[in-house]
Amino acid sequence: MIKIILLFFLTALAEIIGCFLPWLWLKKGASMLLLIPAALSLAAFVWLLTLHPAASGRVYAAYGGVYVVTALLWLRWVDGVRLSHYDWLGAAVAFCGMLIIVAGWGKA
Repeated sequence: MIKIILLFFLTALAEIIGCFLPWLWLKKGASMLLLIPAALSLAAFVWLLTLHPAASGRVYAAYGGVYVVTALLWLRWVDGVRLSHYDWLGAAVAFCGMLIIVAGWGKA
């Protein structure tokens, strides 16, 4: 379970970085060269999704819970936005949903 969760977090980071770098270029006037590592990061995101041992729909559903947590942590640490109690509660609910889905892998 730990390996799957860590893989999900790496997958989420790859997706967020792959989307954040073009955002920097489009919204903040950063260099267009950021599109190169963005594309590589998104390619890594797709590859990482293929490493999970379950049907793709289950992987995507479970991944969504980890993505929510990762995106909120990114918002806090990278963007410097203070998270509300509702943010933390929502992240906990999403993460619990992921745990429930992953716990059922192989039992369906």
